[in-house]
Amino acid sequence: MPTDSLININGDSVQTLEILFLTTLIALLPSLVVMMTSFARYIISLSFLRTAMGTQQTPPNVVLVGIAIFLTLITMNPTITRIQDEAWGPYREQEISQEEFIDLASVPLKDFMLDNTHWDTLEMYCNLAHVDEPQTRAEAMELPMRLIVPAFMTQELQRAFYIGLLLYLPFLLIDVVVSSTLMSMGMVMLPPAMISTPFKLLLFVSVNGWNLLFSSLVQSVN
Repeated sequence: MPTDSLININGDSVQTLEILFLTTLIALLPSLVVMMTSFARYIISLSFLRTAMGTQQTPPNVVLVGIAIFLTLITMNPTITRIQDEAWGPYREQEISQEEFIDLASVPLKDFMLDNTHWDTLEMYCNLAHVDEPQTRAEAMELPMRLIVPAFMTQELQRAFYIGLLLYLPFLLIDVVVSSTLMSMGMVMLPPAMISTPFKLLLFVSVNGWNLLFSSLVQSVN
């Protein structure tokens, strides 16, 4: 079958290559969400919180993933709007080609990732790839995605672990106090986690922890 053949779907003529392109994009969508958005920061921070509180599988993974997805949609809304206006709209109206669509759609994503990437991290990956280090923001925008994406992911992991450390400290303090108290009372056979978990939950609920955590996570993204 020639590559320029047309397939009739719901009365519309769609090129075969466009169908392959959209199918590939849908298959890569989960990976793109993890690598090019703030999703990784959110899900790692929430996982650290659950571990620090010692609540085992509560909240369950599906709840944490759902919260992280919606926080990501809130954070990425300006970028998604730019992609829709600058790339998807003209492509849907057949004003630009697929190659032009990819080029235009990558500009808002590069803007977002560079805003949340330290310059020294980006320079490290440029040195690893033997590419000239950018001197200005305009030169950084010309870098390929294979350099910007790993630099952004490295920065997101660093921020997520830093947030996880801050979340751990107050709960760790409760564990230390409870363990020291039980030890001084000679109750060495009583698991400290059995006593400290209710105090952790009380602390988290009393300071309205979920609202404070979600607002802080969203505001931490540039």
